[in-house]
Amino acid sequence: MADWDRVLRLLVAYDGTDFAGWQIQPEKRTIQGELRASLVALGDPDVLCLASGRTDAGVHAQGQVVSVRTSLKLPTERMRRAIQARLPEDIVVRAVADAPLDFDPTRQALAKMYRYTICQGWEQDVFGRKYALHHTGALDLERMACGAGYLLGTHDFRAFETRWPNRASSIRTITKAIVYREDGQIRIEVESNGFLYNMVRAIVGTLLPIGRGTAKPESVKAVMESGKRSEAGSTAPAHGLCLMRVTYPPHLNEWQF
Repeated sequence: MADWDRVLRLLVAYDGTDFAGWQIQPEKRTIQGELRASLVALGDPDVLCLASGRTDAGVHAQGQVVSVRTSLKLPTERMRRAIQARLPEDIVVRAVADAPLDFDPTRQALAKMYRYTICQGWEQDVFGRKYALHHTGALDLERMACGAGYLLGTHDFRAFETRWPNRASSIRTITKAIVYREDGQIRIEVESNGFLYNMVRAIVGTLLPIGRGTAKPESVKAVMESGKRSEAGSTAPAHGLCLMRVTYPPHLNEWQF
């Protein structure tokens, strides 16, 4: 068993376009694999990197939180630059802090917030095409926001999970579900104490017909009550999704970014 005597907390951003997701996979490029390789190059072959959650292929992150269990002695103020120097340009370590030895980025997370971006109009944004879903038709944001409101609270969200069941329970609590326009783009933000497989992308796929006027806002409630994935909308493409932040308990604020 590896002899770790130090735990670091990393705040990481990445462009998920060219990755097969967070988790290490044989012969595939992953964020976890690249991050681990950087730390191994610093002199710790037994380093262990764990994230708040495993983002899928093509999904981006602005605020992924990663724990690094390591024997490296490099001072914290130098660690960020040392790790970054050995990473590819599509991964950025935004901050590094020492963490309690029992820090668990997954189990101690209270909430995560994802943002889905839609670029609306006949002309696709050539520079933003990897980070937003292009939608040519009109969308009624008020109707979409009304539909999103039905998601608030504690519900069984199995209808929004691909290949249910993937977890012991599909009951989650959503505390934020908003739709708004910013900088010419449509944003859909969902914050919850946990997410199911493809849950946000299925929610987006359910809200889009509401915005087009082909479904009613209250259909979201009917979808949840049905418990059937076939009743929800299609799974929106991965490239519009970004993990924005992860929230932890107040007693961890001493070292929280």
